[in-house]
Amino acid sequence: MRLFAAVVPPPGQLDELGRVVDRLHRMPGADRLRWTSRPGWHLTLAFMGEVDEELLPELRVRMERAAHRTPPFSLRLHAGGHFGRRALWVGVAGDLDLLRLLAERSDAAARRAGVPMDEHRRYQAHLTVGRARGDGVSLGSFVEELGGFEGARWRVGELALVRSNLPGGGVPGAQPRYETVGTWPLEGREEQSG
Repeated sequence: MRLFAAVVPPPGQLDELGRVVDRLHRMPGADRLRWTSRPGWHLTLAFMGEVDEELLPELRVRMERAAHRTPPFSLRLHAGGHFGRRALWVGVAGDLDLLRLLAERSDAAARRAGVPMDEHRRYQAHLTVGRARGDGVSLGSFVEELGGFEGARWRVGELALVRSNLPGGGVPGAQPRYETVGTWPLEGREEQSG
């Protein structure tokens, strides 16, 4: 099964983002992008790829530990950017150090459970909203439109393990389906300043 660890924004924040993305759909060149679907919007923490089913019990234990050690934290969706000429995304602001820590702990949990992870890279928080269909698509105007987007803050309170079911049959525009395999509350102690 194809798995990843994620933070899923709450419905209100996804609705805010949806209104902005609806505007992007009406812009020139929008038909040259494959837009991600709202039910699948998430912040990937650690992509695991294909995971053998027999690793799932240990992976669940390790993900629960990662969540148990991490305190809840605040985020908001904010502005946007792109990776090359391929992916258009919305950024994240707030307690990014804790988000990165949760991403690192999720990656480490998968490794310790025996999941063969790709080479470790520095985590960059983003929520993908579109991907270019082929080369030569300019994403600058879309990034500019996202520039003023400031979503409402929310409290991240859980870590999710999500299964990605890729579309089959070559149906144009078909989107992956996401199924939550497990969620664990963030229960770490918050640092007190002063």
